[in-house]
Amino acid sequence: MKENFEECLNIILKHEGGFVNHPKDPGGATNLGITKRTLEKFLGKEVSIDDVKNLNKETAGQIYKEKYWNALKGDKLPSGIDLSLFDWGINSGPARSAKCLQTILSVEADGIIGNQTLTVLDGWDTQHMLEEIHSSRKKFYESLKTFETFGKGWLRRNDETLFESKRLIHWSQKI
Repeated sequence: MKENFEECLNIILKHEGGFVNHPKDPGGATNLGITKRTLEKFLGKEVSIDDVKNLNKETAGQIYKEKYWNALKGDKLPSGIDLSLFDWGINSGPARSAKCLQTILSVEADGIIGNQTLTVLDGWDTQHMLEEIHSSRKKFYESLKTFETFGKGWLRRNDETLFESKRLIHWSQKI
């Protein structure tokens, strides 16, 4: 297990881009992948659309670390799986990606990665697990009512995440 947060964050920020406020996006106003609602929860106060527009990478990184990476036990996950779950957790909530992993592992799918999940995961081939997560994520996206609007981008992101996750396996083995 390797601490890949910074490397994973850089990949995430490439996916997330800048400010958007698409009328069909249930998340509403978003910048660097952080929704207005998420920023409000993090800051503990209401924020304006301008506050979302002015969100900087440092604050976004803090939110990602505290609310997503740590929730998924990113530092305890194998390289590659950390990125796959982190990226999906950002896109659909950390509990969803954790439950996916737990379902694949045939452990209780409570959405909280703990010792049992990590112990069972330790016996899995990382490449195979990445393929399983990729497939589950694709099926999930295809089931959403907003798939027609956002599906092409979600599937591209899922494919890119699989590619980058496999790259991280090899990158971490060289260090």
